[in-house]
Amino acid sequence: MAQAIDPAAPTVVRSRWVRHAGGLALLAGAGLGLAAIAQWRDHHVLMINVSQSLPDWAFLVREGSFPRRGDYVVFAPGHALLVRRHFGERPQPFVKIAYGVPGDRVTREGATVAVNGAPVARLKPVTRQGEPLHPGPLGQIPEGCVFAASPHKDGFDSRYAEIGFVCRDRLIGTAEAIL
Repeated sequence: MAQAIDPAAPTVVRSRWVRHAGGLALLAGAGLGLAAIAQWRDHHVLMINVSQSLPDWAFLVREGSFPRRGDYVVFAPGHALLVRRHFGERPQPFVKIAYGVPGDRVTREGATVAVNGAPVARLKPVTRQGEPLHPGPLGQIPEGCVFAASPHKDGFDSRYAEIGFVCRDRLIGTAEAIL
C-alpha cells in the first residue's frame, strides 16, 4: 500500500547554490579530466616499429624524457649517407635500448662491443647489401648522451659510427612497449 505524504513533515528547501553544486562539481571534474588528457597527449605518441631489431613492434613514446639504462629510447637517426640511403632524407625515428648512459664506458674487443665490460652488440663489416659499416665511438659516454642498440645481429645503432652516441639534440624520449 502506498504511503501518503505527511503534510506535517518539514519541507526541505535547498538554496540555489546547493542545487547547482553537484552540476558545477561535475563540470569542474570534466574540465580537469580533459586538461589532464590534453597535457598527457602533448607529451605522448604511439609509434610502430617496422624493423626486426626489437621483439616488440608498438610503443607508447613519452617525449622529452631522458632514458635510464635498459629503457627503450626513441631518437632521430641523423643524416649520415648510409642512413639517408636506407631510410630516406627524412627517416622515421628509431627505437632502441639504452645500454649505456652518461659516464658508462664503451669498449670493443674484436667485433664485440661492450658497455662497462658487458657485451651488448657485435659489429659487422658490411650491411646486408655489402656497403661498408664503420665502428662506433668508444670511451666514456658524454653527459646528455646514451649508447642505444638492439640485441639483433643486424641492428643499425650506436655500435656504428653512422649512428654513434645518441645525444639530446637527437633524443625524442623514452618508450614503453605495448605490443
